Amino acid sequence: MAFLDYLVQNSIIDQSDVSRIEEDVLRGEPLDKVAIERGADETRLFNAKKEYFSSLPVRLQESEKAISPEILQYIPESTAAVYGLVPIGISEDHTVEIGILDPENLAAKSALEFLAAGNGMAYKLFVISYEFYDFVIKNYSGLKGEVKKALGELAIDEAALQAEVGAIDPSQDMTSKITEDAPITKIVSNVLKHAAETGTSDIHIEPFEYGTDIRYRIDGVLQKDLTLPRNIHNSVIARVKILSKIKLDEKRVPQDGRFSAKLLGRKIDFRVSTFPTYYGEKCVMRLLESERGAMNVTELGFTEENMAKVQRAIGRPYGIILVCGPTGSGKTNTLYSLLNEVDKAGENVLSLENPIELNIPGVSQSQMRPDIGYTFAKGLRSVLRQDPDIIMVGEIRDTETAKLAIQAALTGHLVLSTIHTNTASDVVQRLVDMGVERYLIGPTLIAVVGQRLSRTLAPTGGKEVPISASVRNFIDKQIHDLPEEKKKQFVEAKTVFEPQPTDQYPTGTKGRTGVFEVMEMSDALERIILTDPSSLAIYEQARSEGMITFKEDAILKAIGGKISFEEVMKL
Repeated sequence: MAFLDYLVQNSIIDQSDVSRIEEDVLRGEPLDKVAIERGADETRLFNAKKEYFSSLPVRLQESEKAISPEILQYIPESTAAVYGLVPIGISEDHTVEIGILDPENLAAKSALEFLAAGNGMAYKLFVISYEFYDFVIKNYSGLKGEVKKALGELAIDEAALQAEVGAIDPSQDMTSKITEDAPITKIVSNVLKHAAETGTSDIHIEPFEYGTDIRYRIDGVLQKDLTLPRNIHNSVIARVKILSKIKLDEKRVPQDGRFSAKLLGRKIDFRVSTFPTYYGEKCVMRLLESERGAMNVTELGFTEENMAKVQRAIGRPYGIILVCGPTGSGKTNTLYSLLNEVDKAGENVLSLENPIELNIPGVSQSQMRPDIGYTFAKGLRSVLRQDPDIIMVGEIRDTETAKLAIQAALTGHLVLSTIHTNTASDVVQRLVDMGVERYLIGPTLIAVVGQRLSRTLAPTGGKEVPISASVRNFIDKQIHDLPEEKKKQFVEAKTVFEPQPTDQYPTGTKGRTGVFEVMEMSDALERIILTDPSSLAIYEQARSEGMITFKEDAILKAIGGKISFEEVMKL
């Protein structure tokens, strides 16, 4: 143990302590920790380490900011604890930076080589202090550490499995209650708290043969965070059911419920859905922050041209504006943003929603209750007797609602709603399939906004790269049927962007933005709707008028450095 001799030579430790230090190290204790416990000065110890292992670069702890879970996943916690190896960052060339306590530890280096070979990881070693190592190890705790503690309590008190009763008081901040509650309640509370901390949109609790996976959807991507023991699954689901006020004894059919909680000083609504599977009930919770407020329409990601179309549409006195896209594409947020643009002081604005996701000042918002017969269709009939100027309908999902919405638009009201179709050109065909007469669609439909969500590049920026031959070929195929004057911005582009991971943003991305296609009604489109309302005919006419598809909108954002070209390929 040559480094130990070096410490003795430099009077950092006493010769009399060497044998005891060696014994502790052989038992798996880090040399630095043992030496410090034996009286070694930490600063002198680290300086000696820098001098002795001068062939390796040194990495100091740069801040108290937590090491992200994405970085920690490169080295399992057990490996970090046993071998004194911790991941501390990712360099610009995607090399994982590994901090090592004892570069003389051959077993640690072998374990690192094994990990690197197994997952194709390129790494670079850095000498670190015990203080930095201890800081990183504590970062592993987070959610998993709290859950582990709760599981330990369960092992001591099995009766706690049956003791999960009570509900959360929405006015009380759960953060301060976590340590006071029973083990299963602690687990669920920490799962919810972690979701609030990480900007999660959905929590998935999924049972399998080996255990229960907890996954979080962050920026549209599901990420597995931890696995709970199989035997506590029913208790965890029961706790969520109690909070949601849904039937505990019914496990054969799906159920829906909701609850509210104050987490980290924010009131968050949880929309809960259970679903029977082979290994037990799966539970998904959607997080909604009703107090957050709607985004400004300029923040959604519209290009200048599409923004002009949207502004013209919401400036009309009557007609219907529809936002389309798959579930989770941000349609409702777009509707809320559009509502923010209307004159709420001079006009009567009402909305029918299920659920009410955000509170909009100046808008009379009504919660639908299908369980008691208060549906969108019934709400529309009632709202027309409230002297409305502008009506928002959360979703058009059936024939009756579609016909009533069109009728409201035809009789002098501005109607905003969402509809489930893949593209803007599919909307007319969908309305026809719902039984809406063709001759009513053209005069009432003002515009259709089709949208998706794409992950944006991190605030630190992406890496600008030349457009390759394959990317150029992809772009050319995408824009082949655009009018020539619209092709210019695509043809003249020379570069696109790709993610550039950093310590703070390991994926190189942060947040999401909308990518849009806006189809504005025209005389030519009205004539086509009367003769051939098929999606293909509508699309061809809209393209001839210069409509940019959401994939092309994404290409423009990749050229402009808002998103990466990888995101374009996912659409």
